[in-house]
Amino acid sequence: MTLAIMQPYLFPYIGYYQLLGAVDRFVVYDDVTYIKQGWINRNNTLSNGQALLFTLPLIDASSNRLIRDIRVHDRLFEPWKGKFLRTLAQSYSKAPHVGQVVGLAEHVLEKAAGHSISEVALDSLTVVQQYLGLTTEVVPTSSHYNNAELSGQQRVLDICRREGATAYINPIGGQQLYDKDVFRTQGLELSFIQARKVPYRQFKNEFVPWLSILDVLMFNSVAETRDLLREYDLV
Repeated sequence: MTLAIMQPYLFPYIGYYQLLGAVDRFVVYDDVTYIKQGWINRNNTLSNGQALLFTLPLIDASSNRLIRDIRVHDRLFEPWKGKFLRTLAQSYSKAPHVGQVVGLAEHVLEKAAGHSISEVALDSLTVVQQYLGLTTEVVPTSSHYNNAELSGQQRVLDICRREGATAYINPIGGQQLYDKDVFRTQGLELSFIQARKVPYRQFKNEFVPWLSILDVLMFNSVAETRDLLREYDLV
């Protein structure tokens, strides 16, 4: 059984879904500290041929608090949601799948007010997962392992042991954090996933890579997106 563990992100880039599709079970790591200026509550879409940042407003987002304890900003959320959805619809008005994708975003955001960023990000993950027909089992929180006293590699190994995993896949950026020999002594094969840069047509513009999955879905059918999800290497 192949396992991955990742923090929750709001409509993340395609590499996140490649990792989801590459494993049997995907643990959402939401009882770790929030990273300010990270990608938990923001990403980029396309506007006039350039990347445009969107940022879901939060209450008291701090690196001293856990992701699961930070909530969507009640007062700022509704105006932000309206502007975000209008911008999304206008920027992609001529994209082939704009109706379906704006509908996905609306579905996630219609119940976001008052919820934690962890819950909203998880919802964005599972809504897209269902849209694409991915069957990976998602474990919605890491807190039920009751092992917060552990950290880093030791906590990952403990979760793998509890889940009965035989392999663990991590994003390529974690190569300096995890030791393949240590995993091997625990009966685990450790691999790192690296997304390939595969251009797809974005109107008539020069291709802008690594945008939110929303951009991928705007221009690609479900079948085409599933093909893109296989464009990665394991090292």
